[in-house]
Amino acid sequence: MELLTVSLMSASDETMEKLEQNLHDEFAALHSTTNRKPRSAVRMEREEQAIRFFADLHDFHLEKDGPPVYRKTASALAGYIVAELEPLLIKAIIRKQFHYEDPQEAEAIERYCRNLLDGAQFAGEESEPAGAEADRLRRKQKVASEIEAFLAENTRIHLDGFVTFRLAPYWEELREITAYAIDEYVMDKQYQEFISLLKYFVRMQEVKLPIVHVLHKGGSEFALYDEHFELLDAAPADRIVVDMLESEMNMEDMIVSTLITVSPKQIVIHTRQPELAVMRTLESIFENRVRLCVECGHCGTYFGEGEQEQLPDLPRAQRIRT
Repeated sequence: MELLTVSLMSASDETMEKLEQNLHDEFAALHSTTNRKPRSAVRMEREEQAIRFFADLHDFHLEKDGPPVYRKTASALAGYIVAELEPLLIKAIIRKQFHYEDPQEAEAIERYCRNLLDGAQFAGEESEPAGAEADRLRRKQKVASEIEAFLAENTRIHLDGFVTFRLAPYWEELREITAYAIDEYVMDKQYQEFISLLKYFVRMQEVKLPIVHVLHKGGSEFALYDEHFELLDAAPADRIVVDMLESEMNMEDMIVSTLITVSPKQIVIHTRQPELAVMRTLESIFENRVRLCVECGHCGTYFGEGEQEQLPDLPRAQRIRT
């Protein structure tokens, strides 16, 4: 007896092999955990772009043995959809629903979507967080439950049509993820354009001081010192810069506007938190004018770590990042 048929009309031979492997893997798990024998009573046969399931009526009882077969088939198909079709669905959403036709922009947004789906931060993470696998499993289970319900009442499933017309909640979730990714992409793009504008402004400024020491006291608290390490008097910020910063930035507003106003040839930032985003921002804006110091006599004193002569004689590269 033909139990059910799975067809994927748009599939290549390679795609059908992946789908078939998914099914074999799922049924192997079923075989190892059951004492009954749907394993011997059910066989799969691949015919071009379809996979057919046949049941031996002598050993297979539909009421008892059917549900495990439907459940494992649904799990295999859902795993295939999430692993193989999901990137294509996102690509289609970007192009057709959000109308990003430029290949470079579309590809950039796809990367943002993958970062969201894989649980990585936009700054980049080499290792995938544990929550990403749990979220992928959740999406797979959502799809599998709909497929299982369909298979319980139908003997044929056309996977292309099912994905297109029967997975509305899954499509909506992918659309929401894509919309969020586009928002992040646009904001990052605007931020980079703004940083470029500030860099241009810095380059056009005439140098006013040879060096400024920036003491990062923690969080958003900074103090500026001249070349003699004497506290700099507050300088009136350039109105244009202030207006630009107020519209685009937050935590680093004061330090950025002040540094642009005093326009030093060199900036040494003394900090114990060189990994903060504000440090990367300052390096981006002031480029090769910036050095990050994580240990020297001056900042050692201000951070309560002793006088210069009490510090170990470390190589310069370990104290200041150029």
